[in-house]
Amino acid sequence: MEFNVKKLASDAGVFFSRAMQFTEEKLGQAEKTELDAHFENLLARADCTKNWTEKILRQTEVLLQPNPSARVEEFLYEKLDRKVPSRVTNGELLAQYMTEAANDFGPGTPYGKTLIKVGETQRRLGAAEREFIRSASINFLTPLRNFLEGDWRTISKERRILQNRRLDLDACKARLKKAKAAEAKAAAVPDFQETRPRNYVLSASASALWSDEVEKAEHELRLTQTEFDRQAEVTRLLLEGISSTHVNHLRCLHEFVESQTNYYAQCYQFMLDLQKQLGRFSGTFVGNADSASPAAATSPPAVAAATLPAVPTIPVVPTIVGVPNTVAEGVLNPNEVKPPASGTRRARVLYDYEAADSTELALLADEMITVYSLPGMDPDWLIGERGNQKGKVPVTYLELLS
Repeated sequence: MEFNVKKLASDAGVFFSRAMQFTEEKLGQAEKTELDAHFENLLARADCTKNWTEKILRQTEVLLQPNPSARVEEFLYEKLDRKVPSRVTNGELLAQYMTEAANDFGPGTPYGKTLIKVGETQRRLGAAEREFIRSASINFLTPLRNFLEGDWRTISKERRILQNRRLDLDACKARLKKAKAAEAKAAAVPDFQETRPRNYVLSASASALWSDEVEKAEHELRLTQTEFDRQAEVTRLLLEGISSTHVNHLRCLHEFVESQTNYYAQCYQFMLDLQKQLGRFSGTFVGNADSASPAAATSPPAVAAATLPAVPTIPVVPTIVGVPNTVAEGVLNPNEVKPPASGTRRARVLYDYEAADSTELALLADEMITVYSLPGMDPDWLIGERGNQKGKVPVTYLELLS
């Protein structure tokens, strides 16, 4: 118990001495040991690395998980050293809803079939997103977090120790300076005019006492200087290791970019496949007689694309040089046919459509065009006219008006 009390008193004295030294330095009443310029540059570089690593880490977490509640939940699981439960991605949840909606509307209807196709693509997109998040967390977030929670904590701890060693060193320098000043004053002004020998003896004793104090202060200064130099070297080695940290983070950044590139490439390929499937997928936005939906059964039946008035059948004649044929070798050329005299219909464009070749007509959403059918055409296509422009248009991009 006695040892603990003495140690506590000693620690309190050291703390008080450091606090005094720090306060006097702030007030400009004490000298401060300055570090060399190279060491200061290492400290500034380390602080810059720590600050930007924190910002990059936090923003990457936001990129991978925009939901703040989910991020807090994952943080708590990590701190409790428990496995983070698997979470359904937004794409997978959308795929589930689309599949359920398709079953309710009827998987055999055009809308139901399309919902199933799109839902399957959303599920694949969600799975790709899950893999990207997992890869980015392992290859990028984990190394950044390990630096902040491991290497940087060690550097901060050694820097605090170095700061304490510097305060101890400067306090010893101040004590030695005061002891030497008192010793010089006692040696320079002895009390020779005193007639009483007792006073002269006391003056000589004070001078000897200050000499002992100077020797003690010099011994403490040598010890503190050695400890400070040793701690400065340890801290310097850790700070120089920041260069290795940058190399490691650079490698992790390359892996993050590669994972992100693969993720977006997969998403692009999935959407291209879906676009091709929808392009050849049979179905219209008009009524379907086979639909099992009660709402469709009670609504007034719409006129199907096949009921559009057709122009008279144009016979196939042999190709003659200089004479254009409407149908050549079974291939329909809409630019060489004329619309029927009556019975054409107006249609509103639902989505933008880019023409694949010269036989098709490019469309803009919400514009109005004139449409009609030709014999032998694919039922999923119509002939559309807009001013002097004419070409094939997909029925699924149109809303036929009565």
